[in-house]
Amino acid sequence: MRPPKKDTLSEEARNLAGFLPRFEEAYRRLNRREFISPDPLEKLYLFETVEEREIVGLAVSSIAYGRVAQILRNADRLLSVMGLSPRTFLMKTSAGDLSRLLGGFRHRFTSGDEMASFLAGIGKVLRKYGRLDAFFEDCIRRSGDLLGGAALFSGEILAGGGLGKSFLLPSPADGSACKRFFLFLKWMVRSDGVDPGGWKILGPENLVFPMDVHMFRMCSCLGLTKRKKPDLKTALEVTGLFRQFIPEDPVKYDFVLTRFGIRREMDAKAFVNMCLEGDELWREIEQTNI
Repeated sequence: MRPPKKDTLSEEARNLAGFLPRFEEAYRRLNRREFISPDPLEKLYLFETVEEREIVGLAVSSIAYGRVAQILRNADRLLSVMGLSPRTFLMKTSAGDLSRLLGGFRHRFTSGDEMASFLAGIGKVLRKYGRLDAFFEDCIRRSGDLLGGAALFSGEILAGGGLGKSFLLPSPADGSACKRFFLFLKWMVRSDGVDPGGWKILGPENLVFPMDVHMFRMCSCLGLTKRKKPDLKTALEVTGLFRQFIPEDPVKYDFVLTRFGIRREMDAKAFVNMCLEGDELWREIEQTNI
């Protein structure tokens, strides 16, 4: 598919068209396993099969808020409880045992009891469907689209654990950007040097940007959105913008753009300034040997 003609583009699309060569160069240089850490994604690579990775991915993405060191530390605590086969563990462990095992767990404002209920809901779904991708496929079929499917996915897992709404797994029905859920989907659907993939029920063309405060700030500074907050409408708007140019993989650059500001040697402000000022992309960071 050819990119749209410039005279038909919005201001945001014209801005993006100018930055795409720089984003592509960042992708070429940074979209590699060696640049994953520190990131909860690294925990998925501890497991070989899609059946295990989908459980680990949903669990660790649910706590991907706050300081990354705390996220990784608590992800390790969850994995130590679930053992070598998180899938088998959740299918066989009762809600009461989960509550006992996670009694001392806390991730910011997520208590051990809430996490235990969340994992119990995942276990209930696994006992019915066998795999999370089969469950999500059924949610999409019943609802008719991705967002409706995500709402069913969230609601039924939480209800299965006896929870109402939970920050661990928000719903697009509430207008939430669902950053952590869309991040989980990206891990499971895309397959390249970083995202492990494995799910076949969706293609990369169906994905939505995991829109958090940092990505929103970068998009705002680069003139890719005029919206005022990183909500679901913003995530869909930015995804639609990238889809105009790379319809087959609109969230392709999510990983590399989030490296700036996560990796200590990469400065998000400097990257934005280089994009805006038209300087040579790597002139000021070549000394990092990236």
